[in-house]
Amino acid sequence: MRRRTRIPPAPLPQREGVDPVRVRLPRDGAWATVRDHLVARLTAGDGVVDAMLAAGAIVGADGRPVAPDAPYVPGMYVWFHRALPAEERVPFEIEVVYRDAHVVVADKPHFLATTPRGSHVAETALARLRRELDIPTLTAAHRLDRLTAGLVLFTVRPEERGAYQTLFRDRRVRKEYEALAPYDPAVVLPRTVRSRLVKERGQLTAHEVPGEPNAESRVELVGHEGGVGRYRLLPRTGQTHQLRVHMCALGLPILDDPLYPEVRPPGTAEDHTRPLRLLARALEFTDPVTGRHHALHSTRELTLPGVTPAS
Repeated sequence: MRRRTRIPPAPLPQREGVDPVRVRLPRDGAWATVRDHLVARLTAGDGVVDAMLAAGAIVGADGRPVAPDAPYVPGMYVWFHRALPAEERVPFEIEVVYRDAHVVVADKPHFLATTPRGSHVAETALARLRRELDIPTLTAAHRLDRLTAGLVLFTVRPEERGAYQTLFRDRRVRKEYEALAPYDPAVVLPRTVRSRLVKERGQLTAHEVPGEPNAESRVELVGHEGGVGRYRLLPRTGQTHQLRVHMCALGLPILDDPLYPEVRPPGTAEDHTRPLRLLARALEFTDPVTGRHHALHSTRELTLPGVTPAS
């Protein structure tokens, strides 16, 4: 059995709550220098890697700058900070609903990504909380879609993260969502929706395909007003966009969804007064480290169309 190589700790501090990028040189590499590999591997522009090496911005495990002509060493780790993209601040605050020495449960607003990804890096829930709470080790135990608001569980101690992730993997967290969608008295509720969902890499949307179900959601009607229903959604699984796809399949697409049933035209500006009307309302679980039972609720409110959401 091959032993896993221990990953050295990052020799660079976080920047704006964002970790440095770590790159491991392949063991079967045939490049002459570290520089040659980085130029071939990274999607940086012409001269970017050379400029970073000249500035000492790429370092090894000892924290020392990698020389521009440093020879290629299979298995070597290097770190650097990527240039942060220009990001518009999401004009809503993130609230902490619970905090102890092991976890932070935050109430994330709409439009704020959970963790750095793509063009959303420093303007994410994780980076904001690291800065605001001064907890550089904070890490997300799971993830909410950027357009979905509500509760997210973060872990404080890296060595405990796996225990909390296992809660979600083993479906030992009760998750309750709330949604606003069209009201149709012909749709019989409550009901449980089961289907097989696939989201292909590079595609914006997920879709249902024939096969063994891998996604299950219970849908309940809480009430309705003016043709708009308020729904309680209880997902048993956690597939990407699961609730949005299942509601759409029922003929009840969640209001102000830019992807379902139709993808919003490219280049359309986001309107912060019209968020996706989907909220992760509650999380309930028994802490695997302390044994304490938690039943936590979001304080956010889903408003009807035409009513500006509270910040």
